[in-house]
Amino acid sequence: MELLSQIDLDDIIRRAIAEDVGQGDITTAATVPAGKRGRARVVVKEPEMILAGGLLIERVFTMTGAAPRMTSLAAEGARLRQGDVLAEIDGMLAGLLIGERVALNFVQLMSGIATVTRRFVDAVAGTRARIVDTRKTHPGLRALEKYAVRAGGGHNHRFGLDSGILIKENHIAAAGSVTAAIEGARRVAPHTFSVEIECETLEQVEEARRAGADAILLDNMALVDIHLARKVAGDAAILEVSGGVSLKTVRAIAETGIDIISVGAVTHSARAVDISMRIEGA
Repeated sequence: MELLSQIDLDDIIRRAIAEDVGQGDITTAATVPAGKRGRARVVVKEPEMILAGGLLIERVFTMTGAAPRMTSLAAEGARLRQGDVLAEIDGMLAGLLIGERVALNFVQLMSGIATVTRRFVDAVAGTRARIVDTRKTHPGLRALEKYAVRAGGGHNHRFGLDSGILIKENHIAAAGSVTAAIEGARRVAPHTFSVEIECETLEQVEEARRAGADAILLDNMALVDIHLARKVAGDAAILEVSGGVSLKTVRAIAETGIDIISVGAVTHSARAVDISMRIEGA
């Protein structure tokens, strides 16, 4: 929840509602009597999912005029199965119908991210490796998506460019060498910042170790080279693997003794889960 407290959550919700409603919900205005109350039930249609974003439901419906009262809501991070009731809400029917799609969109997206994250986390259980996200998020939704990763049991990488030093291949090219890039970062970095650098070869790993990198990101390296990189770096630096990571390969990568595995797919390619809302007791 701390990630969400860093942003104007109401602004994100307000923009989503404005996008969907426009000048007004014509269908609801034509079919739902003013002032009529009822109950909505949100039900899981997936075989299995991890919930993230349920805490946004009440806020969405509040902003669409439903005056909602949550009679039940599953816990964030809960493992839910087909037919489970995710949430029940009493409120003004018009507001519930106006906010239905926006509320479901948030929960479906965030739960999709939490669900795939949990699969990666479960795949590396028992190793020292942690599953970490990246900055490959949908514009404007990063805080929500990184929160969802946490709900799925994963960890967060940098939130933005201002929250850590990660020297990538283009920075190395601009600086002239691995050593020059690390030395440049050391000159300007506060003492509270660690310096991480991306390496594509074992030679770069050795150079980064000599130059005193705190962390080394192994980019798209073959499994045999990841093993060797661990030996080269020893425990002097945190080792991260990125690129080409899938549920089929992640366990073997984790068993090399790597510390961090960053997976962009948990945010940029997560499939939204299937949930639905039905009006009851109107």
